Amino acid sequence: MSRKEEIICATLELASEYGLKSLSMNQIAEKVGIKKPSLYNHFKSKEVLIKEMYQFLRDKSKENISFNNIDYIESKSAKELLFQSVMNYKKMVTDERMVKFYKVIYSERSINLEATQILVDETNKMIEATKGLFNVLQKNKKMYFENIDIAATSFAMTIHSLIDYEFDCININKKFDKKMIQNYIEWFCNQYSKE
Repeated sequence: MSRKEEIICATLELASEYGLKSLSMNQIAEKVGIKKPSLYNHFKSKEVLIKEMYQFLRDKSKENISFNNIDYIESKSAKELLFQSVMNYKKMVTDERMVKFYKVIYSERSINLEATQILVDETNKMIEATKGLFNVLQKNKKMYFENIDIAATSFAMTIHSLIDYEFDCININKKFDKKMIQNYIEWFCNQYSKE
């Protein structure tokens, strides 16, 4: 593990215990076992560290996902492609370290601008990825959208909400209908499918 990764992991542990707002660079340096000036050699501020932690954790969680090349699109239905994309995204955001990170970010979104910015960035990434997929689906005559931007935003936000809802249900030990996402994807495909 590199020193940078060690710092990120220590910061995640501290943030999950104390929150981001009250976390100091002194606490992080102490947890890692380095002096504060050495910490600044890796990250110039706590805000930079938080942003890089988000990107690092996101990239690491993506390594565990098999994103197949879009070349296979002809052999899959729109429903299969959407379901696979959603399950890949869900696997990424439910990675153990990502879950720990999101618990902190969600709990501080209303009081911490860095947390709010990360959530806005993640939502924008999801919407942009969905637009890209919808453009490919439309180009390959699998689906038709009068307005791809609105369709992608609607789809992404609904999936985002369903994943959040499932996560919340798990946290309070409430039963969650695991077919909810699949049923939504089927309904969506029935509305826009050209197959």
